[in-house]
Amino acid sequence: MATIEECRTALEKLSDNMTNTEGDVREAAALDRSVSCHITDLDVTFVGRLTGGQIDVRDTVPGPPPEKAQIRLAMAGDDLISLVGGELNFATAWGSGRVKLEAGLLDLFRLRKLL
Repeated sequence: MATIEECRTALEKLSDNMTNTEGDVREAAALDRSVSCHITDLDVTFVGRLTGGQIDVRDTVPGPPPEKAQIRLAMAGDDLISLVGGELNFATAWGSGRVKLEAGLLDLFRLRKLL
């Protein structure tokens, strides 16, 4: 089972990967939205902001997200690490329910370019 520190590192790596993108993917990452990532097996949530093509994790809170972020993710810690590491396909994980993504319809259309 992944640790909180490993999950934070994975989110930082995801942010770094987004910073180095180009074209449509860079445009999709340029949203300015509140973000939460609930790690279900650890029952902890990373909250922050997607801005300037990066994810800025501002806090780690116990339990589910205290407020409804504009972009909400939920998954096990090992799945987060596998997604960021490229071992787990997002579409497959999302389709099977291993990963949950909630956002407004327009944001979902833009975010699909990142996935």
